Amino acid sequence: MQTFSINYLNKMAEEVRREGLDAILIAPSEDLLFITGHNPIFCERFQGLFVKADGEYFYVCNLLTKDEMEAILPNKKVYAWFDGDGFQTAVRQALEENGLIGKTIGVNATVRAFNLLEISEAVDVHWVSARLLPQEIRIYKTDREIEAMREAANIAERALEQTLSKIRVGMTEGEVKSILLAHMAQFGGKNARALVAAGPNGGYPHYNLGLRTLEKADAIVIDFGCEYDLVRTDITRTVFLGEPTQKQREVYDLVRRANEAAEAIAAAGAWIPDLDEAARSVITEGGYGPWFTTRLGHGIGYLGHEAPDIKKNNCRHLEPRMCFTIEPGIYLGGEFGVRIEDCVVILPDGKAEILHHFTKDYIILDA
Repeated sequence: MQTFSINYLNKMAEEVRREGLDAILIAPSEDLLFITGHNPIFCERFQGLFVKADGEYFYVCNLLTKDEMEAILPNKKVYAWFDGDGFQTAVRQALEENGLIGKTIGVNATVRAFNLLEISEAVDVHWVSARLLPQEIRIYKTDREIEAMREAANIAERALEQTLSKIRVGMTEGEVKSILLAHMAQFGGKNARALVAAGPNGGYPHYNLGLRTLEKADAIVIDFGCEYDLVRTDITRTVFLGEPTQKQREVYDLVRRANEAAEAIAAAGAWIPDLDEAARSVITEGGYGPWFTTRLGHGIGYLGHEAPDIKKNNCRHLEPRMCFTIEPGIYLGGEFGVRIEDCVVILPDGKAEILHHFTKDYIILDA
């Protein structure tokens, strides 16, 4: 179990200074969990951790969370407000006492816009987006985190193997999803998630209604993952319910080649746009470029999607201990789709390790 980390808090303050901000506001989220080891229930009531550029910090919350947060924070510096009074007075007091009136404060991805507007009506402060700053302090995974991601990948693959043996014509996408989630929990995965998109629904990259009944000749996109020891992985395989058509084989082969082309050049020092180009060029040259509508991948760890994005306009190099996905796809909306996704970690020696080992050969289920 992770606890409050002064080390991570100091790294957060360093990022705040690097960006020229006076402070950052972090609402309940994986960002908050990473620093404090705790993530309180987040409702409509305003709350969050303020981290200043000098490393000082304080928390603002409703009285119902005050004792909870004082037990977590080493300095126990919590400004609490009562429902009947409103939160702006507590925020004003906190900002005044900590020298942040008239200053520039970044906000993480989960701070709510209506809260900022309400604060701005009462307090002179300049808000800016700092969505990526908390991700920068966890972009480099520790040995423990990498090992936990290996285990999360193993759990997910064991669950898929068990699930595939149970898929039949006449089941719904939702039933397949439920079986897969249950197996991930059975094998020790936490906070599991899954998307199952069959037939024409596979042409929509994030389809997740689960209503369609599986039919013979369906291509089924199964995108899933789970958490182990606070970090997670993500994997997609596309399987066929009965013999795939010639077009399905053509599309599948292109996506597999694209996946393997990008993974082949993943290493410390690789230019991220080059990975995107390696995969995208395979699909474009195969005639399906317009139907590869997404980025190539995303960072992963404490969040399912975090830094670094693997896309053509993320102009940075891969570095040791970065973890990310490679997931090219072709999405023929209303017809079918194919995606193949693996998680990749750049090891301390600069080489890439593919965390997923589940076959990329055709997976053809009995119809």
